[in-house]
Amino acid sequence: MATTRVAVLLRGVNVGRAKRIAMCDFSALLTDLGMTDVTTLLNSGNAVGSWSGPIPPLGRKVGAAIEARLGFSCDVIVRTRAQMDAVIATDPLGAVATNPSWYLVTFLGSAPTADAVARLAVMDLAPDQWVLEGQELYVWMPQAVNASPVGKQLAKGVLGVPWTGRNWTTVTKLRDLL
Repeated sequence: MATTRVAVLLRGVNVGRAKRIAMCDFSALLTDLGMTDVTTLLNSGNAVGSWSGPIPPLGRKVGAAIEARLGFSCDVIVRTRAQMDAVIATDPLGAVATNPSWYLVTFLGSAPTADAVARLAVMDLAPDQWVLEGQELYVWMPQAVNASPVGKQLAKGVLGVPWTGRNWTTVTKLRDLL
């Protein structure tokens, strides 16, 4: 089977006292699962590497390994190099996003239902702007991430799917590592 470069993204790790994972342990876990050339980025659950197995079950395998080794669960989202290239190329809010730290790409584990998207669409989320493209929700948060109305709705589970967000700077760094 061909080797594919992938990004493995964890949600909600290393942001408080719970769900802690050292990036060297994350790298070792991925290597033990069969990934090669693993590199981590920052301390927030970002890794890239080469994977020679089928892509769809990789996120579940990583999640199960984290739960078995570390005793907690978290959403795990996997994107290939081609998918990350498409995320960068799409960039629907690049013309209005003036600060890459406040421009978030929310990687979804699956496409949300039309009802879930409709619930988000009818909410007053100003001044945030958002665009859903496939399994990525692009969000411009001009008042910063912590004050974002969209971010608060995502945290409440409005879309009903697993997700994790990365700011534009991190997205481009991950793509460059791939």
